[in-house]
Amino acid sequence: MPASVPHKLDRTDRRILQALQEDGGLSNLELAERVGLSPSPCSRRVQKLEEAGVLLNRVTLLNQKALGLDLTAIIQISMDRHTPERFERFEQTVASFEEVQQCYLVTGQDADYLLKVVVPDMDAYQQFLLGKITRIEGVTGVHSSFVMRKVIDSTALPLGYLPE
Repeated sequence: MPASVPHKLDRTDRRILQALQEDGGLSNLELAERVGLSPSPCSRRVQKLEEAGVLLNRVTLLNQKALGLDLTAIIQISMDRHTPERFERFEQTVASFEEVQQCYLVTGQDADYLLKVVVPDMDAYQQFLLGKITRIEGVTGVHSSFVMRKVIDSTALPLGYLPE
């Protein structure tokens, strides 16, 4: 078991996690039926998974296209200095931008950060880039790529790696 998992997850815990990854809106009764438990034990298991930090939260995924958010950009950001203060300020700033879906500090590339950004169109992207990203102190390089089609777009974690 990976060191980050605080307690052993049995087959039922893994079934609960899988079911909730597929549909986080399941009621406790629906979840219990899906994993073969009665409602009370199912609820207790879910609570233990939440308390252990395995279940972070439940969200509703929205249809990006139906909302007119048609452009997804992957942005590589280079910074001028590699100091904790510079990185902290950058991270705090991009965390305040609703357009930023994901932000990763990376290694092995010319970029320091990878961002996934969602906006309605190229005009909105230009405004976001010039009005927000390039104004962050320390940003020295920006390379944008645009998603043509989402081949795999999943939020589910691979639970097959968890030991039985």
